[in-house]
Amino acid sequence: MKKLISYLKDEKITEVECVVADMTGIARGKIAPVGKFIDEKGMRLPESVLLQTVTGDYVEDTAYDALLDAADIDFVCVPDENAVFKLPWTIEATAQVIHDTYDKMGNPIELSPRNLLKKVLKLYEDKGWKPVVAPEMEFYLTRINEDPDQALIPPIGRSGRQESGRQSFSIDAANEYDPLFEDMYDWCAIQGLDIDTLIHEEGTAQMEINFSHGDALSLADQVFVFKRTLREAALKHKVCATFMAKPITNEPGSAMHLHQSIVDIKSGKNIFTNGDGTKGPLFYSYIGGLQKFIPELLPLFAPNVNSFRRFLPGTSAPVNLEWGEENRTCGLRIPESSPQNLRVENRIAGADANSYLAIAASLLCGYMGMVEDVKPLTPVQGRANETRSGISLPLTLEEALAVMAESSACREYLGETFTNGYIAVKQADLENYRQVISSWERKFLLLTV
Repeated sequence: MKKLISYLKDEKITEVECVVADMTGIARGKIAPVGKFIDEKGMRLPESVLLQTVTGDYVEDTAYDALLDAADIDFVCVPDENAVFKLPWTIEATAQVIHDTYDKMGNPIELSPRNLLKKVLKLYEDKGWKPVVAPEMEFYLTRINEDPDQALIPPIGRSGRQESGRQSFSIDAANEYDPLFEDMYDWCAIQGLDIDTLIHEEGTAQMEINFSHGDALSLADQVFVFKRTLREAALKHKVCATFMAKPITNEPGSAMHLHQSIVDIKSGKNIFTNGDGTKGPLFYSYIGGLQKFIPELLPLFAPNVNSFRRFLPGTSAPVNLEWGEENRTCGLRIPESSPQNLRVENRIAGADANSYLAIAASLLCGYMGMVEDVKPLTPVQGRANETRSGISLPLTLEEALAVMAESSACREYLGETFTNGYIAVKQADLENYRQVISSWERKFLLLTV
């Protein structure tokens, strides 16, 4: 705690937000005066926090009883000194501190998404490898929406007009929201979030922020913090920022593209590349692992009912697990690069995914491919969706959860507790969704059937 205490004093922090990420990626925790935080050196939370759904409800009783102690005991939350972020939007000087979770014996809590990513990274460490990742986050800006039954509307920009039509890569269209993005960049700099370029994406008022490449755990933390930072910056300017996978009818979905490569810890060299600069066998088996195992881990990339609306045929999101060089119609794209920077871009994950789980799942699929020497399909030339079907993806959350439940790889590498807990949370979300009558049903069925 010495490094952390010194930081809190130097920055004159008066309050600390002690947080963990739940299955959905929602920040759960407590707010404490800095003195109390230093005295307690952490916090305790009930284990049930990690079985909360996106609505704040809990999983059904059978799963709850099977996964948790009947007494609903607490787990111990220990602050990570390398995951401290000063919050620029608060009135009081406040720091957000991400915590790791342990049971009373000091064992990592298996239901924790952050612990799951650390578990996957340990697999790589044991092989002498280190993943390097670079996420790209897409999102929409909209007017603040007070009625969930009403469609989202683009916000008013500096010109006093709302955006209309497609403005891909338009500088002027992105500049319509300059005051918001200036705050976003300033606030990210204060927090040490290593964001790079901002571009206007294909959708109306849809943007993308790219993160610089780096350590997988650090980047997962940064994406987790960035989502909250952007939402706060948007609210300051009376705008809504959403990371829903498909928030607007007839508009493109929002993705979390994950660039990933692996380096040898001792030499720092990219293990995907041979000494002569050509693509090596581990590169191909990594792609093979993504193709083979993503269908089994798909709920970690597409966690919500809405996630699967991105995968509708004819949309901009790839609905395949083909791979190709510089081919954005493929689910797995190989960007042009130098041999040392050779990497795979996984384009399957939605922006709504939990960053810890999406990164863990992608790295795990590649790891299994390398250790099992999985051979990939031949690369695609031209439009992937029109070339061949390849390996199919589940196209509903219900189907994806059923596939995950039958996956021996999930249970071996993610563990029985996490696998059962995650499926239980997402099934509870699905059941909650099924109870809601949509505007489409009222519009077309109310007076016709």
